[in-house]
Amino acid sequence: MKIERFWSGRADLAESPLWAPAEAAFYWVDIKRGQIWRHDGSARPARCWQLDQAVGCIALRTGGGLLAALRDGVYALRLQDDGSHHAERIAAARHGPGLRFNDGRCDRQGRFWVGSMDDSSGAAAPLGSLARLSSASEAGGQWQPPLRGDLRVPNGLAFSPDGRRLYFSDSHASQSIVWVCEYTAESGQAGPPRRFIERLPAGRPDGAAVDAEGGYWICANDGAAVLRYTPDGQLDRRIALPMAKPTMCAFGGHDLATLLITSMRPACGPGSEHDGRLCALRPGVCGLPEASAI
Repeated sequence: MKIERFWSGRADLAESPLWAPAEAAFYWVDIKRGQIWRHDGSARPARCWQLDQAVGCIALRTGGGLLAALRDGVYALRLQDDGSHHAERIAAARHGPGLRFNDGRCDRQGRFWVGSMDDSSGAAAPLGSLARLSSASEAGGQWQPPLRGDLRVPNGLAFSPDGRRLYFSDSHASQSIVWVCEYTAESGQAGPPRRFIERLPAGRPDGAAVDAEGGYWICANDGAAVLRYTPDGQLDRRIALPMAKPTMCAFGGHDLATLLITSMRPACGPGSEHDGRLCALRPGVCGLPEASAI
């Protein structure tokens, strides 16, 4: 498996890779630095937009621009060519001080789901939740009741190709579980979670993506690998990575056959020179287009 470095830079905590087909480029965020990056994989330099607060995740937005989960709320962003941006808050965060948004993405119909987590100390308390914003057709800018309200580090959010399954995880070391819910695509309601992956063979479950065949790809943080599970929860593939702490993956490229993987630096110690890098590989299966937020 050929694994290539995608970007010459190095992030503190890179997350939320996102393929934008209209721009033929990937976006991603550096959470701690409050940055959004864009790069097309060419020799041209990557672009960066500096925000004034931590940014947990991003999604494409119907009509252009991005949706971004910042510390104090969810914003519609317009990124300008000169490095500036215009931000409009469409929903205030419900969590209190010391918490921030983390992993998030849209379902197949464009409803935005996002998790929140305790960011006040190294030992996260079970104060996080996973919830979605109402769509414009319901009552835009309002939060629906959370699916879970006792999470430490919500992660692994993904939807099956037909939109009838919702996956999520808690990547804290005390949990390290991936759940799956039956999902009613017409209403955006999720059924009771059941355990999908009890423990990874190494590391903790971080960000995820689903391929066109329904395979669930999960980054093994502290496990230096990305793993593919079949829809019935069987480990199908394990691809070793140069970075110890991969954080999230996303399919992109003109054929949606490139898997981009972000990573983070360790909280303590220098780590290796690969930590905080982005890498790209072609695993032999294609992904699905990401839905735009409505």
